[in-house]
Amino acid sequence: MKKIFAFLCCWMALASTSTLAQTYPNKPIRLIVGYAAGGGADALARLTATQLSESLGQQVIVENRAGAGGTLAADAVAKAPADGYTLLFGETGLLIAPSIYASVPFDPIKSFTPVGSVGTTPLVVVVHPSVPAKNTAELIALLKTNPGKYSYASPGVGTVHHLAMELFKKQGNFDFVHVPYKGAAPIIPDLIGGQIPLAILSAPPALVQAKAGKLRAIALTSPGKLSSAPDWPALAETFPGFDASPRLFVLAPAGTPTSVVSRLDAALKLMLAKTTVQETLISQGAMAVPGSAEELGIFMANEVKKWSVIARSSGATAQ
Repeated sequence: MKKIFAFLCCWMALASTSTLAQTYPNKPIRLIVGYAAGGGADALARLTATQLSESLGQQVIVENRAGAGGTLAADAVAKAPADGYTLLFGETGLLIAPSIYASVPFDPIKSFTPVGSVGTTPLVVVVHPSVPAKNTAELIALLKTNPGKYSYASPGVGTVHHLAMELFKKQGNFDFVHVPYKGAAPIIPDLIGGQIPLAILSAPPALVQAKAGKLRAIALTSPGKLSSAPDWPALAETFPGFDASPRLFVLAPAGTPTSVVSRLDAALKLMLAKTTVQETLISQGAMAVPGSAEELGIFMANEVKKWSVIARSSGATAQ
């Protein structure tokens, strides 16, 4: 009887999974974002939701749960049913969180099932025009000659921006002072006004101010070039392999059936193959980076390790 019961349980589980694969999705899907409405991540999440709605034939609703660097949203998805109806629009900050917070209620690898990549949002190192450095080599030489004299602004402790600059500092073997701001918005007026000489910004606002001559772009933290600023070099040209830009991706709760993940993965690939979507991503300061669920899983595991080392060496901790 025990063997028969075990067999029936297995058969029912397989039958349930098969039925789910055939009917998914048959109701609206929630795409949870860990940041406020109106920001860059929210705009790209809404683009993704619209495209997935068209492909899947069901409405995908964006739900904003801002706070604690995106960990509130991640925790909500980690605890949701693993049926494909609650998804997370995540970014690299999720992979950094365990290294900078005293504790997080989820494991970025074990608590989620990777679905697929969406894109990356390049960052750029910028300086006030008065800074006597026009390229990466000159900036490194200036900082080495004046250890601790120069400071740089980032949107906050433990952000990708902050740790990207700490990685730059480590590889360049120089020293400068981190000045964390409460978000990116207040950095630009202080940089333009000369209150702070260096900063790391998302590419779109940096491009606007650089074209106006109000700041100077030194280098991108991503290896790829920007079509809107093809003359901007990448730090990878000086430090091969340097790549420190936020990656955007979609995750599901751990245990989500493979058939459901495959359906979502295919929908993301279809989305990113569209020229109109690629152009919209570029206009939002992002670049399409297609990637399967398996590739995303490998990327996430590597990023957790990489950022853990950088966070420890920088001493970054978030409250």
